Amino acid sequence: MFLSHIARNAILWTLVAIMTSTTRAESDTSEAFAPVRQYIDAFNKADVKAMSSLFAVPGVILDGMAPHLWQGPTDSQDWYRDVLTEGEHLGANGYFVTLGEPRHVNVTRDAAYVVVPATMTFKLRGQQVTQTGATYVVALRRLPQGWRIAAWAWAKGASK
Repeated sequence: MFLSHIARNAILWTLVAIMTSTTRAESDTSEAFAPVRQYIDAFNKADVKAMSSLFAVPGVILDGMAPHLWQGPTDSQDWYRDVLTEGEHLGANGYFVTLGEPRHVNVTRDAAYVVVPATMTFKLRGQQVTQTGATYVVALRRLPQGWRIAAWAWAKGASK
């Protein structure tokens, strides 16, 4: 009877440990992904200040739009300024990004790696364009103020 009580408690504590570690891993994943969604929400609202607040300094952006690489303390502001400049030149506006379910949210200590499918819609010379099959890849760092985007890259999908 005494042995079964010890065995039962050992099993119970093992299950608690497993459930706690799974919950913590899910929490880490959720916490790391939150700034990715917040950044896209800020982009969709054209809120450059909010976008910048979610970025680590310095950060890096790699995009299909020239000059393709932005880095430094004002990278997100510089990138967004260039988006608007190119959009004006091409007759594009009304950008809106929708994220799908993440393919990967890997958290290792204070670093995270996120891969998420995305769709972008915008108007090009007044015509609605939907770009499907894009991939948004983000590296994050956990800083004292929380998770921040250290770098992101956008791989364009097909336009319809």
